[in-house]
Amino acid sequence: MTAPIRMLPLFTRSHEGGRSSMTCHYRCGDACDQPVPNTSDNEYFGDLVAAGVSRRAALRAGGAGAALVGLTAWSMPSAAAAAPAAPAGVVPAKGPKSALGFTGIAPTPATTDAVVVPEGFAWAPVISWGDPLFKNTPAFDFDNQTAAAQREQAGYNADYVQFIQGGAGNRGAHQGLVAFNNEYTNDELMFRGVASSADLTDEQLRIVQAAHGLTITEVARRNADSPWRWVQGGERNRRIHTDTPFAMSGPAAGSVHLRTSDDPKGERILGTLNNCAGGETPWGTVLSGEENFNQYFNATGAPDPQGRLKRYGITSAGRGWERIQDRFSVVKEPNEVNRFGWIVEVDPDDPTSTPVKHTALGRFKHEGASVALTADGRVAAYMGDDERFDYIYKFVSKGRYKEGDKKHNMTLLAEGDLYVARLSGDGAADGEYDGTGQWLPLVVDGVSKVPGFSVEEVLIWTRLAADVVGPTKMDRPEDVQPNPVNGRIYAAMTNNSSRTPAQIDEANPRASNKHGHVTEFTEAGGDHAALTFTWKIVLVAGNPSDPQTYFNGYDKSEVSPISCPDNVAFDKAGNLWISTDGMPGQLNYCDALYVMPLEGADKGKLQQFLSVPVGAETCGPVIINEDSVLVAVQHPGEVNGATPENVVSHFPYRGDGQPRPSVIHAYRRHGR
Repeated sequence: MTAPIRMLPLFTRSHEGGRSSMTCHYRCGDACDQPVPNTSDNEYFGDLVAAGVSRRAALRAGGAGAALVGLTAWSMPSAAAAAPAAPAGVVPAKGPKSALGFTGIAPTPATTDAVVVPEGFAWAPVISWGDPLFKNTPAFDFDNQTAAAQREQAGYNADYVQFIQGGAGNRGAHQGLVAFNNEYTNDELMFRGVASSADLTDEQLRIVQAAHGLTITEVARRNADSPWRWVQGGERNRRIHTDTPFAMSGPAAGSVHLRTSDDPKGERILGTLNNCAGGETPWGTVLSGEENFNQYFNATGAPDPQGRLKRYGITSAGRGWERIQDRFSVVKEPNEVNRFGWIVEVDPDDPTSTPVKHTALGRFKHEGASVALTADGRVAAYMGDDERFDYIYKFVSKGRYKEGDKKHNMTLLAEGDLYVARLSGDGAADGEYDGTGQWLPLVVDGVSKVPGFSVEEVLIWTRLAADVVGPTKMDRPEDVQPNPVNGRIYAAMTNNSSRTPAQIDEANPRASNKHGHVTEFTEAGGDHAALTFTWKIVLVAGNPSDPQTYFNGYDKSEVSPISCPDNVAFDKAGNLWISTDGMPGQLNYCDALYVMPLEGADKGKLQQFLSVPVGAETCGPVIINEDSVLVAVQHPGEVNGATPENVVSHFPYRGDGQPRPSVIHAYRRHGR
């Protein structure tokens, strides 16, 4: 599917993280305008040594001037000769065709209202906000929305996407299932005449609540050269929203800190909030991370003697949901907020199953969770806490995976050990940002390893427990994914403009890090159960003309600009795919999807595969094969000044006048 490329006025100003102010407000409750929640005194680079001298000591001795020298010394050289400096934002229109079988596209100006794909590819929407899921579900009607209809329609703002070809019962090559998160809503773009959440009627609040959660739908295609499309009335179709019952698993289930008036046993929770990234388990379930849940709770007047609310950013007046449900008032229901911030597991093949929140994996602003099997058959789950100066975590199950035993395998995330990462640099002499690290224990063999914290307290207030043991403060660790081909782990550090020169270290090497980077982890012995690892930064994002950027040693005259890496994924050859969130505000380009080989002659050759429309973010890439990619296009047209009367993007160009977040399919047009 194609649409005319139209250039529109750019209404947005970027926030600190590169997003529009509108996106920052609805996506994360203006997190970058709030104080950094992590005020612990963990060292930033006390163990980082360059040329036998502590860099920290050098910076302290030399003051601001030494800090600038340090930044210059630590800027990463390319393995190939550097290209002549180009004007800011200027790159070659197209690079040479890659071994991946497509010619990389040029960056798209941030005001462009179009999806752009490589030559030889086309795209089409798979499913969009409001599409009916069940046989009797009404068609979407922007001006006549109801909460009852939204509970049976695709949710708003797709993020993480999971694709299962065929699925249960071996349904064939042209049938499958798509599950995707519905992270947040933009109240100003969902309804006419709404300037803020305070303007919503009670019914509109219920519609907004129903638009959160997850959407599961069967999909089908005519043949291998046609796009996937959702199937209305599919037998596995399902909507999970803020009133869907969830069970709790793990050591904190039933804790006194999880009990409320409506759930005095602390074992049954209604709903899931702000679901960001996720992961697929070997047994075919969906893992979904509850991220910026804090913004939905009105904390006005709530006591916080131990700083637990502040550490989780629960300091705002919320989104007005307490008007229709007392549970979103921290004063009235102080434990309800503790029931969010978990990893959620859903069985997409069984629409009658009860989703589960796994307390053993800890509570924080989960970007997601991705799993791999250890050498002895246990399950390791890797997780990032998406906050400035927060941490990377790993969970290792007690039980072992049993091939074909789904019932057993769905218990594996209920019990195990939880760790947090500390990274140490080895100095700049080797010309790389790299070093060693260790997984610091939080809970092992059912015992708390954090002084002063019980197991329940470690799992419910994981951030505070981690502060005690001294992990490395990272630059907004988001998606953390195992590469199924080389066995290494790749983590996207989206950005952190709050990092000062005195706070840089080899693992987070730039002050005012507005572009972010990607770090590769190699577990000792290649075993995901290992407690030590080595690490290396393989991408320092930004414009290639910036001397601080680094593309795994590749010649920077042949790579694309990139900023704010968010999600990572892998194709069958193990190439790294990266989606972005913040390009418009940092490089004045639309957000995009990129691919970067990790081995061979093209190692580090980053190329852009597609771009999404003005105001949108690229999310949840699924690389089915070299000819077929699924992408979630989140918050299209979400720039300052946009309204239903002042439409900035018409994506997905279905003629209904309003932008509708969607999952799309980009596919090769064979023989056309």
